[in-house]
Amino acid sequence: MAILSAGITDIGRKRKTNQDSICLVKNYNLFVVADGMGGHNGGDIASQMSVKIFPDFVKKHFGKAEVPSLLSQAVQYINKSIFDHGQKTAELKGMGTTVSAIMFNEAFVNIANVGDSRIYMINKSKLYQMSRDHSLVQEKLNLGIYDRDGARKDPQKNVLIRTVGFEPKVDVDVYKYKVTKNDMFLICSDGLHGKVADSDIINIVTNKIPRPQDATEQDLEETVKHLVNQANVNGGQDNISVILVLAK
Repeated sequence: MAILSAGITDIGRKRKTNQDSICLVKNYNLFVVADGMGGHNGGDIASQMSVKIFPDFVKKHFGKAEVPSLLSQAVQYINKSIFDHGQKTAELKGMGTTVSAIMFNEAFVNIANVGDSRIYMINKSKLYQMSRDHSLVQEKLNLGIYDRDGARKDPQKNVLIRTVGFEPKVDVDVYKYKVTKNDMFLICSDGLHGKVADSDIINIVTNKIPRPQDATEQDLEETVKHLVNQANVNGGQDNISVILVLAK
């Protein structure tokens, strides 16, 4: 299975710093988006620690556990590293980050998620959310208070109930999915999915990549740029990170 990928992170139009970080580790088919939070540069540090520690941990422990377990262990290790670092400096105490990661192994994509960055699958011009937001808004959705369109307008949509690094331990959503040829996977921070509707995301991807079987990495690069641009056109109030991966 050949894997093509592209990713960018953008400061947006309103923020003074970019607290998002991404990594694309192509030799391990590992792709990660982290959206940091916390004052005094804490968010920057938390997200940067995540994308640095994650590939190092995977490289060191690859083959010692099944991939879903490996991803869970990596996020737990990142969580403790960030928490311990925050305890040493008063200005960084309470910092945290989302972590959304996918890793391909044999015929499967393995998924790990904490927070409200998202992992989508695109198959036959349809968009499916693979991850679950750990947010107050998601809890309201679960209770049926309103639908997805209503959730996007909720003033508390950025309130998270689970992050990496805020507490000494964290629960990680981890699972695997059997990949079909020409499946695409989109990992993004809420700077994208909070500003660009699902319908617009799928329209952009399918317009830029109408035939995934013929797509090149340059096509993926142009697509992620277009997605980021649309988030900025729609206001760009937050940092924007996007990784697009195609399994051929």
